[in-house]
Amino acid sequence: MESRPFSDISYELFLNEEKLMGSRCQGCGKQYVPPRSICVDCYRSDMQWVKMKGKGRLAAFTCINIPPPFMIAQGYNRKNPYCTGVVALEEGARVDARIEGVDCAKPEDIKVGMPLKVKYLHREEGDKRETYLAFEPE
Repeated sequence: MESRPFSDISYELFLNEEKLMGSRCQGCGKQYVPPRSICVDCYRSDMQWVKMKGKGRLAAFTCINIPPPFMIAQGYNRKNPYCTGVVALEEGARVDARIEGVDCAKPEDIKVGMPLKVKYLHREEGDKRETYLAFEPE
């Protein structure tokens, strides 16, 4: 499908294009997001790019009250926490991402197993534009 190397740089380039891409082992079929160049199940390096649908279910989450500096600049703090979690994609891979559209002031309302869809967050700093992976309730 794609001829880019299996690296973090390639993964970020795909995110900038608003594509959620992973790698699939052509030996055992295991899929990874972010992509890996070697399968950790069968140790083969015969990997291929695969486009993910961007749908999945929340597998685990945490609400963060003390954010890193760049998140503080976005307005997050002890009174305005944000959520991050593990999303089990329909294709079988799991990915860590920010969870948008949930109320972190009421974490009891955030449910493991809830359906999610991909959302791309953009941050611009000067002439540099970065895209971050997030998910939101369907």
